Amino acid sequence: MDLGLAGKVAAITGGSSGIGLAAARIFLEEGARVAICGRSEDRLADARRTLAGLHGEDRVLAASCDVLEPAQVSAFRDSVAERFGRADILVNNAGQARRGGIDELNDDAWRAELDLKFFSILHPTRVFLPLLEAAAPSAIVCTNALLARRPEPWLAATSAARAGTLNLAKTMSRDFAPRGIRVNSILIGLVDSGQWNRRYEQGEGGGKSKEAWFAELARERGIPLGRLGESDEAARVIVFLASPAASYLTGETIEVAGGQGHHV
Repeated sequence: MDLGLAGKVAAITGGSSGIGLAAARIFLEEGARVAICGRSEDRLADARRTLAGLHGEDRVLAASCDVLEPAQVSAFRDSVAERFGRADILVNNAGQARRGGIDELNDDAWRAELDLKFFSILHPTRVFLPLLEAAAPSAIVCTNALLARRPEPWLAATSAARAGTLNLAKTMSRDFAPRGIRVNSILIGLVDSGQWNRRYEQGEGGGKSKEAWFAELARERGIPLGRLGESDEAARVIVFLASPAASYLTGETIEVAGGQGHHV
């Protein structure tokens, strides 16, 4: 199936590993050009080498960027505009979970989590909006989590923030539709991405093999498909939603969670 992405430009935050990197690779395979950003210089350099080695230096841009720093986000946007002359797609993918219950997290932790989840979307969206509007029809896709609909007490701040950003994406879809910009979200469950690998490497697997720990997590979380998802599985949904093949979808949310969601 031709998704209609040849010649398009996709900017991806959190694009140096996991779902963001998988999405960048699939966009390139579909004929698009990609710009990725991330905070880790080492992971970013590795990602650029991998992507450019497969698809050519001229189709890949990688830039260091903290999405909570407006000046850095603006510099990333400027680099995209200078290199590619346009942006057709923005994937808001930066973010991580913060463990802790309501009475375990202090005010600073709550503010940090709310800042991260909201402004990792707001900062890139604001600065890329003129480019997206100029390239319309264009698209924004937000990577969110099943926590937005199914909160976990041990992830109290993240659950609340995820619910808020799901509402934010819906609001953006209504606001930007007249400008030719679609906005959709995916909600991921447990995905074998960089974050879970790092947690395993930090010892959370309790000495088990990664495969055994992941299988245990799937059982504990009641995932009907009986396993964690793969980064590629989430990335393919992102790429579809961003593509002209999804041209009549906006304000929608797709769960990529192995059947873990409870909504009809």
